[in-house]
Amino acid sequence: MIPNILSIAGSDPSGGAGIQADIKAISANGGYAMAAITALTAQNTQAVTGVTLTEPGMVIRQIAAIRDDIRIDAVKIGMLGSAAIVEAVADALEGLAAPIVLDPVMVAKGGDRLLEPAAVAALRDRLVPMATVLTPNLPEAADLLDAVEATDWPEMAAQAAALRAMGPAAVLLKGGHLAGPDSPDLLMTDDGAQRLDAPRHATRNTHGTGCTLSSALAAQLGHGHVVPEAARRAKAYIAASIAAADTLTVGSGHGPVHHFHAMPVPKETTP
Repeated sequence: MIPNILSIAGSDPSGGAGIQADIKAISANGGYAMAAITALTAQNTQAVTGVTLTEPGMVIRQIAAIRDDIRIDAVKIGMLGSAAIVEAVADALEGLAAPIVLDPVMVAKGGDRLLEPAAVAALRDRLVPMATVLTPNLPEAADLLDAVEATDWPEMAAQAAALRAMGPAAVLLKGGHLAGPDSPDLLMTDDGAQRLDAPRHATRNTHGTGCTLSSALAAQLGHGHVVPEAARRAKAYIAASIAAADTLTVGSGHGPVHHFHAMPVPKETTP
């Protein structure tokens, strides 16, 4: 059975992050992608130049329309933008018996803030406890904990444990901001900390990596994999997507990863 995966996030017209990346990642991981839009952004590989948030009631109506008609096998939550939208999403998902992957999108790759500071408290109080897996990067984890950003593995383990104490069933703390030749992620569950390793690739084309990983993870959970196996599969997928990123020629800044790296390239035909 093909799982139905709902992404709740903002739109990226350049296609590298947000809803567009989510749809690609879910599709590449064998899911049927659905989307509730929380924001329109004007952005490309260099910068975010504008953000218009969706009216919270419309966010609720989008999710309600899907719940009324379509089986939801997993949910990925990305950019929300405001406390009102955080509350709207929490209300709209109340009682849903499906795994939820929460990617706390706070700052874009270029440094533009995508979540109002006042919304961080709402995120902690309403959505973090609902999450099956919380997937922050190191700056996002520090923001959620009001702490200094972790710089090594022991600090990552301590922060992952502190985040899990906020209520999510598991935390996948992404270590891409660490220095060194590897890009380790830390999965914290009831069984303790597990290390998910991948080599670091020398590319600047990493736009949308967080969106892509969390969407792949939601798709794998939708297939019925338990959290550790789903996380390993999602980690392998994003690592391969980053490794193939330089085969794309998209923009002049931080380009996207290659979501469909495993798809055969059609051969050119002569007329």
